[in-house]
Amino acid sequence: MPFSHSPSRLSVMFDDDHAVADAGLALVSVLSEVLGLEVLAEELVDVHPFPGRRVATLVHAMVAGAQCIDDADLLRSGSTAEVLAHKVMAPSTLGTFLRAFSFGHVRQLDKVSEAMLTRAWSLGAGPGSEPMTIDVDSTICPVYGHDKQGASFGYTKVLGYHPLVGTRADTGEVLHVRFRKGSAGSGRGAERFVRELVGRVRRAGSTGPITLRADSGFYSRHVIKACRDHKVSYSITAKQDPAVKRAIEAIDEKAWIPIDYTDAGEAWVAETTYGDGHRLVVRRTRLYDPQPVLFPTFRYHAFITDRVGDAVLLDADHRRHAVVELAIRDLKEGSGLSHCPSGRFGANGAWAVCATIAHNLIRWLGSLGLHIHGPLVVKTIRRRFLSLPGRMTRGARRRRLHLPTNWPWAGQWTACFERLCALRT
Repeated sequence: MPFSHSPSRLSVMFDDDHAVADAGLALVSVLSEVLGLEVLAEELVDVHPFPGRRVATLVHAMVAGAQCIDDADLLRSGSTAEVLAHKVMAPSTLGTFLRAFSFGHVRQLDKVSEAMLTRAWSLGAGPGSEPMTIDVDSTICPVYGHDKQGASFGYTKVLGYHPLVGTRADTGEVLHVRFRKGSAGSGRGAERFVRELVGRVRRAGSTGPITLRADSGFYSRHVIKACRDHKVSYSITAKQDPAVKRAIEAIDEKAWIPIDYTDAGEAWVAETTYGDGHRLVVRRTRLYDPQPVLFPTFRYHAFITDRVGDAVLLDADHRRHAVVELAIRDLKEGSGLSHCPSGRFGANGAWAVCATIAHNLIRWLGSLGLHIHGPLVVKTIRRRFLSLPGRMTRGARRRRLHLPTNWPWAGQWTACFERLCALRT
């Protein structure tokens, strides 16, 4: 029997001033108010007028899924602005605001990000005295126009920018970001970035042991010195230079320990000393060829570390450095860094910092409000708790936000809202 409610027979009207798009932004708005997003931006960012409400508008638009400046206009539809704790600014105003950013202003926005990280960790989202692993990597933000200041071709032959990113391994929080031009090499500015990153997490309240993991782009004596100066353990992939190759060749055949590996191959781990006190841990792999070869060859993957422990376990942990790619993917696809909207380098740098704040807000929403401990995906949180329709009404001197009946995650949403409101007291 055909269904009688045909969509083609609907009468559609955009006439409801009380409708709220993405009503779940009420959760993020409460959390932003607790962490002081608008107030901090007003105090620390010297791009007038009203930097607080402009930064808050950009961040909340990114939380809602904005990929460009014009997407912020969503927050002005219906009564959506009423679930936010600030006045929503127009896209044209936001574009003018971003274009006024210099490198110094971006650094001021960095201070806002650090202050919010400190406050979130003090409320229970931080590692405290527990050990913490930090993953450092660089990523390409591609662009497609010819008037993008600072965009250029790097080693990937892709036109774009090449920022540095530091993430927390167990939660995917972005701890620090440094926007760079596209031609910058992976390790350019890495020593300073590591020093700033470690200082930031220490000021934010991390008092336990810290381990830094990185790929061969950060294989540098300067990065290692920065780690040692700040008493941070390191695990960094070694470049296959002649000295490293000689060290690998000198390993005795009996020293190789077999480890679990893919069914399509086998692997072994061994270690030796290297340089001024490093442990050089090497994984040797051999994949099975459908057509057997006469002289099968090995592939070697080495990293240097100063950590204490079994080489097999250290190798397994070093391979988990790959989780940084998941955090970067979420930062791009979920929080707006997949697109650099302006032709000004400073504007795109500010956009990147706003994207990290939005990225972290969603993770703090998960840890502080939903009690999700560990990595999460922005797409899931947005679908279940943010992108739901609502309707705003008033009565008895109160505003009421009406949400859909039979929403599958209504119980979790309500519990999250109550927990976040309790943080204000």
